[in-house]
Amino acid sequence: MGTETHPLVGILGGMGPEATVDLLRRVVAATPADDDADHVHLIVDHNPKVPSRIKALIEETGESPLPTLQAMARRLEAAGAGLLAMPCNTAHHYLPGIREAVRVPCLDMIALTVERLRTLGVARVGLLASSAVLKLGLYERTLAVHGITLAVPADQDRLMEVIRAVKRGDQGEAVRDTFRAIAGQLGEQDPDCLVIACTELSVLADSLARDTPVLDALDVLVAGIVAFGRGTASNAVIDSPHRLL
Repeated sequence: MGTETHPLVGILGGMGPEATVDLLRRVVAATPADDDADHVHLIVDHNPKVPSRIKALIEETGESPLPTLQAMARRLEAAGAGLLAMPCNTAHHYLPGIREAVRVPCLDMIALTVERLRTLGVARVGLLASSAVLKLGLYERTLAVHGITLAVPADQDRLMEVIRAVKRGDQGEAVRDTFRAIAGQLGEQDPDCLVIACTELSVLADSLARDTPVLDALDVLVAGIVAFGRGTASNAVIDSPHRLL
């Protein structure tokens, strides 16, 4: 274990690379600071070699990412991290196995996002997520516990094309236009709120119209990281201001 005396957060990153960089930007922007030392101390395992979640969970042809994720978690713990966080919604399917591999807590972005929706009094959400997240019901099951209903895009295949475009470095206007169109159509299903539940889509969040409130799961994760890093979270239970973009 490390010898750090201040809170240290370990990030299981690289899924994908742009999403991890986006997380780091958001943590810096969300941290009240007068000087460098006021910011959160992060250790980032930026590992784009994690086996494909899409191949493992959607196509069912690839190897499980779990052993790699567990190894990353152990390295971060050994480096002194007192809390782990993972900016990939789909990879949260493996969260129980990651938690079994380490002694430190690991934030659950999905559970924290659903709790945020519950406290906001949201009754129906439109979910912008990968096909794996939908297939596995990662949000649907937890939302249902709280009586929150779910709407999904009419053309999920086009949304996956947007996600793949971001992964290959394309954030151009054509990709953004497609994302806006899909979100707009989802908004026609009368959700109280759209939820961005894929960190590749989080990269494009600033391109969305504000006709319907939007909650980005990545922002919820950032709030948890900042709360822990500033010493304002107890046992990784997050108590931070609720904000709809």
